[in-house]
Amino acid sequence: MSNPLTGCLKTTYVVFVFVSAFFLGALKGLLVGPVAALLVILGNVGVILGLLPAHIAWTVYALVKTNRFDAALKFALLFALPPLLALWLGLSIAGNVLIAIGYGFFTPWVSTFEAFRQERESKKFLHCIVDGTWGTIKASCTAVRDFADCCYHSYPQYLKELREGTDSDETHTMRLVQVPGCLAVGLMGLIVEIPLYTAIAVVKAPYMLFRGWHRLLHDLVSREGPFLETACVPVAGLAILLWPLVVIGSVLFAIFSSFFIGLYGSVIAYQERSFHRGVAYVIAMVSEFDEYTNDWLYLREGSIFPKPRYRRKKASYSSEISVGASNAAGGRLGSSKAPAMLVPSLAPSRSLRETIQEVKMMQIWEDMMKSCEMRGRELVDANVLTQGDLHEWCRAKSSSQETIVGLGLPSYSFLHGLLNSIKAGSNGLLLSDGTDVTQLNRPQDRLLDWFFHPIMVMKEQIKVLKISEGEVRFLEKLVLLGGNTDRMDAWKNGSEVPQDALKAAQIQAISRRVIGMTRSVSKFPTYRRRFRNVVKALVAYSLERGGSSASHSTRSVASIASIEIV
Repeated sequence: MSNPLTGCLKTTYVVFVFVSAFFLGALKGLLVGPVAALLVILGNVGVILGLLPAHIAWTVYALVKTNRFDAALKFALLFALPPLLALWLGLSIAGNVLIAIGYGFFTPWVSTFEAFRQERESKKFLHCIVDGTWGTIKASCTAVRDFADCCYHSYPQYLKELREGTDSDETHTMRLVQVPGCLAVGLMGLIVEIPLYTAIAVVKAPYMLFRGWHRLLHDLVSREGPFLETACVPVAGLAILLWPLVVIGSVLFAIFSSFFIGLYGSVIAYQERSFHRGVAYVIAMVSEFDEYTNDWLYLREGSIFPKPRYRRKKASYSSEISVGASNAAGGRLGSSKAPAMLVPSLAPSRSLRETIQEVKMMQIWEDMMKSCEMRGRELVDANVLTQGDLHEWCRAKSSSQETIVGLGLPSYSFLHGLLNSIKAGSNGLLLSDGTDVTQLNRPQDRLLDWFFHPIMVMKEQIKVLKISEGEVRFLEKLVLLGGNTDRMDAWKNGSEVPQDALKAAQIQAISRRVIGMTRSVSKFPTYRRRFRNVVKALVAYSLERGGSSASHSTRSVASIASIEIV
């Protein structure tokens, strides 16, 4: 039988710790927040203004060169470019200021509570004071660096795809006469989506507030979920205190997202070449949003709003297999595609030990880069990847990603991840450390939603092809070396070109999809910074493998220095 005095002392200790951490975190936020926010604001605004002339030149050049718009539409877009640039300046600067202030203040505050998760009691006090100070300032500099990569490297890639007509088989030239219908659908989307999304979010916000409080307080009283371990009680207490802010943020996010969701109706009308299907999309998105929020808040299933069909194309057989498997696994795939509020799950909370079993997005990023480095070392050892390739990537400018190192190496690594998952009989994607990322334990991240299901579809397609070992080697050549026939002929890896023309075309289609997914991932803000570290490691490894002469050492220093500058 437990001692009441012991329980009372433990409760008093927890309350004292929570109050102390609350005020200490607020003080750290007031001291560190202005510095971190100022770094982000000055850095990002400097990048926006500094690259504005280049962005204007790149955009005008892409509009002139692209074959996706007819001459009349190009002329109209050039006249509409100044107000669009002014809108970009206003929204980007205002958004950066708000994000910088929120990040600078709340990160040190939350880090103070996170310090209580340290296992050793002697380190908790030190981490309460230190965590979230210098680390927040360093992370602010990293955020500026990632934003600069996005503006200087990723944006030209999008323009290059527009200019060169990538995926031209799925699009058609847009003419000026189609613009009025698309604009009408976009305007209708704004008129319908913004007020209805706002109404749905505001009506369900009180239920979300009290349902969340009820869940957290129930766990507090019964010592379940995040309150099971004493070390996590301060963090959970902060969650109770800040839950109204989470609800308000969810409502604001719903209103903000409705603007873009409404405008996307113009894209649907263009893709489907139908004004009526654009209108159907506008109506269907309200139903999707209502259904999604009902699902996450555990309200009635479905929606009272109509849900017309707005796509002509049906899902492929492989897609249906993947979707069916995901649903059978318990995933909410049907509603995960719908735009929605930033709604945290109100399911019964789990303990810390259960939570850490989930795969985190950071774990996937680190595994991706680790796999790239490992495969790169293998290719360097086989003399397939040369120092010249590495130096070419180091010297590449903003829009030069179409190299063996920049695109071929990560595509090659991604392909081997799929093949290893198939060989191991994995139900999802097998990481290099043996972790199986499935529908059940994958990170609940919106960006990952865009890639996880297509990856599973492609994995099923590769399984169905039943390609031989020689054909796998041929697929490796296609993915790594692309259309460089000289390099493909020089690499004797035991590849066999399929005799069946249909199977050869299917393998080439797989290679294009692998490269296309890699190209999309390479545009993410943090990707280039992480991949740069991989290239630095490969430069050092190739020079170490080639010898330790003075000339090699000099080239090594110059190469790594050039990577830092690019």
